[in-house]
Amino acid sequence: MLEGIDHVQLAAPPGCEDEARRFFGDLLGLRELEKPEPLRSRGGAWFRVGDQQLHVGVDAAFVPARKAHPAFTVRSYDALRERLRAAGVAVTDGGGLPGVRRCYVDDPFGNRIELIAA
Repeated sequence: MLEGIDHVQLAAPPGCEDEARRFFGDLLGLRELEKPEPLRSRGGAWFRVGDQQLHVGVDAAFVPARKAHPAFTVRSYDALRERLRAAGVAVTDGGGLPGVRRCYVDDPFGNRIELIAA
């Protein structure tokens, strides 16, 4: 009876907020959402991704997700890849799926992120 995905959460270490805003907000172009008051003291940051949300949540025992990952469709795929490279982010081609242009990057905390040309 599932109807969709409301949000995806990525874990990050304490004090991650500024780097999360720089990467997900400035580089990937996501709009930050205001967290509900009862959750603000937990840290982290929330972002809008189309009709869904991406939550970056603080985990004191943080370990980056190297295999599990969100995959985002990207309208201006080539431009985003170049912007990420210019910012010093390593971009690895995904390959493997005929007719699909995709790549992988790591967020500032080492979590794997997949980008797919829309």
